[in-house]
Amino acid sequence: MDSSPYYPLFHIIKGGIVLDKIVGKPDSIKTVLLAIIATIGSIIINLLGGWDTALQTLLLCMAIDYAMGLIVAGVFHESKKTDTGTLSSNAGWKGLLKKGVTLLIVLVAAQLDRMSGTDVIRNGAIIAYITIELVSIVENAGLMGIPIPNILKNAIDLLKKKDESSKEVIK
Repeated sequence: MDSSPYYPLFHIIKGGIVLDKIVGKPDSIKTVLLAIIATIGSIIINLLGGWDTALQTLLLCMAIDYAMGLIVAGVFHESKKTDTGTLSSNAGWKGLLKKGVTLLIVLVAAQLDRMSGTDVIRNGAIIAYITIELVSIVENAGLMGIPIPNILKNAIDLLKKKDESSKEVIK
């Protein structure tokens, strides 16, 4: 057994069972918790169809949109989600729940792709949701008084066209 206080996560947890007789006891509860979080994260990413550029872009856009929404409401008091335009925990939770449901739809799309042997459904769903997030980001920037460069507007238009073409494939 290695005398190092660091153990690879895949040695600590395998199939959800702690292998302390083979590897030795982990140094802390923190190590076990990190291993559990890593395992759950890996399973979720796998169910979402893998950690590719499309999923990374969607998650990045979701995080930026949420943060910008907080800034619009908290700093500029211009939110369209509340009567006063300020922060609301209810509006914040609704936003997080919507993003969670978006990821559930991507998960279902990834599973449909696995069944059909393609990657069209998942990628189409992700492109559609990236477009929605980008439009929201641009709207939030507008509420902050930030001008939007034409090249970004053109990129959003291109994504909208891709989104429309993916809808035609499904029909």
